[in-house]
Amino acid sequence: MAKCKKSHKRFDSINVIPFIDIMLVLLVMVLTTATFIKQGVIPVNLPEAKATDKKDIKKEVTVYVNAKGEMYFEKDKVDLATLEQKLSSVDKSQTVILRSDKDSKFQDFVSVMDILKRLGHEQLYIVTKK
Repeated sequence: MAKCKKSHKRFDSINVIPFIDIMLVLLVMVLTTATFIKQGVIPVNLPEAKATDKKDIKKEVTVYVNAKGEMYFEKDKVDLATLEQKLSSVDKSQTVILRSDKDSKFQDFVSVMDILKRLGHEQLYIVTKK
């Protein structure tokens, strides 16, 4: 009786090229998405409507701190107590924009941040220049 030899192919290595291709595609997708999220602007062409209901609701308020340490709420010069009073009347969902001069004292910046934290404002933007 003749012995039937089975040929066994041994796998000495694994082909990783398809795995690398998939990972590169995923990496490109993540980086592209992260770029759009970082910029915060995905360009869209908005439709036009003839009858619109325009509401003039102010969605943000601005606090300024100049180099002399003077504080302004919108365009009104205020001290810390008045600033806290004005910010307490602002809805917590509104965005607060802080524009602090680079030569202002860090303590002025911290004082404004302390007021915002105490009042529970979480929508805060700090404006900087590139």
